[in-house]
Amino acid sequence: MKSLAKSRIRAMAAAAATVALGCTALAAVPSPASAAGGSLSVQYRTSAPGATADQSEPWLKVRNTGSAAVQLSAVKVRYYFKGEAAGDAYRFACSWAVKGCANITGTFATLASPTATADRYLEIGFTSGAGSLAPGADTGDMQLRFYRSSWQTLVQSDDYSFDAGRTAYGDWSKVTAQLAGATVWGQVPEGNGPTDPTDPTDPTDPTDPTDPPEGAPTLFDDFDYSGHTDPRIAAHGWSVRSNSGGPGVPGATWAPENITFAAQSGNSVMNLETSTAGSGESTKQTEILTQSMKFRNGTYAARVKFDDAPVSGPDGDHLVQTFFTINDLKAPMADDYAEYDFEYLPNGGWGESGNILYTTSWETYRPDPWEAVNAHSEARQSFAGWHDLVVTIDDSAITYYVDGQLFGTHGAAYLPERGMSINFNQWLIDLAGQTSTAPRSYDQQVDYVLHVKDQVLTPAQVSAKVSAFRTAGTTFQDTVPAG
Repeated sequence: MKSLAKSRIRAMAAAAATVALGCTALAAVPSPASAAGGSLSVQYRTSAPGATADQSEPWLKVRNTGSAAVQLSAVKVRYYFKGEAAGDAYRFACSWAVKGCANITGTFATLASPTATADRYLEIGFTSGAGSLAPGADTGDMQLRFYRSSWQTLVQSDDYSFDAGRTAYGDWSKVTAQLAGATVWGQVPEGNGPTDPTDPTDPTDPTDPTDPPEGAPTLFDDFDYSGHTDPRIAAHGWSVRSNSGGPGVPGATWAPENITFAAQSGNSVMNLETSTAGSGESTKQTEILTQSMKFRNGTYAARVKFDDAPVSGPDGDHLVQTFFTINDLKAPMADDYAEYDFEYLPNGGWGESGNILYTTSWETYRPDPWEAVNAHSEARQSFAGWHDLVVTIDDSAITYYVDGQLFGTHGAAYLPERGMSINFNQWLIDLAGQTSTAPRSYDQQVDYVLHVKDQVLTPAQVSAKVSAFRTAGTTFQDTVPAG
């Protein structure tokens, strides 16, 4: 994250490598064909009953019909549908949920044996923050929706799990539920059973990988701190930025006091607040980064909440909300420079007029005269809300995922030659997006960060690893060696 605001568009155009979002196929999808009288049931209704719609809106409840408590993190629910076109990409969203949308995940995968009414499914999962269901209890409302990434109309009337007549909750066997990998409720589309040997892994991975080897050097932080002056922050290797300099609005300061921590849905969440009243002197930006540049190949992951609207005041500022890794540029066009970014612009900027999410892999650059070698992927749509961000780096490529879906892959030319720091920041590109002098502030939240050295994990394996830390009560671990 350098002072590159004026030239960032040229940087991206110089060596752009855009990878389209898509729904990729599983080689095999377990799908038993029995409506088991097990320990769960699923109730369904739709709030969008039309044969066609801008988005499908399956609202669901999961009930524990057994005699023992059920951890929701072990539950998966599948809604089956017919895709509009081969290669079409879909987006999941949660409008509201009793358990909290931050605790509900949604990913897409394709069926091994497509039928006339189903060739893919939306799989709903739960984080550990969703807690458990006592016998007889249910999750309450989960007001879910999904849509084509192009926002073109979709057809629901030919979808296996859709029923236009179900406008009130009731048991529905055409939505399935799995508990710890075994299907305990529902009837899958014909030809996709009858056994259920495994649970699907990341839908972008055509294999069903085994668990990664244990003992890899790992950084995990749940951001369970009392405030920006908590001595454990520095003891755990973090630096809350207070020094001057870019990126951002000239004259802005980096405000440590604007990084706060609070309990939310059973976890501690870090909040980065950025504020302005329309001048450089009034602008306060936020950043937290690791003190050590010891991170290189492996898997990086974070759960981040992006926001489109300010917490208070008028909207429209050219804001950047980020999760990234970086090292220092030792000289113009130095070949050992590296940077890998997730950057969300809720109000545009850098020549964009609306929402856009970038992932960018940097090989090197020269600030003056401007020259850059990088590759990027992008999606022009709102990403407001919680998102699981994963980037993996091995000896051949850098691969980015958003919410379990492949977002972009950048080639070997952009691989790191030396270690990097891990960073989160929120800052303003300029003050041209909103010229008011009224005070306003924006929030970016972070639930956790994970790095596993020299191991490429799928998004599903990342989720399992985070859940294991939280189940064990581990809020921080760093076994990554220095250097």
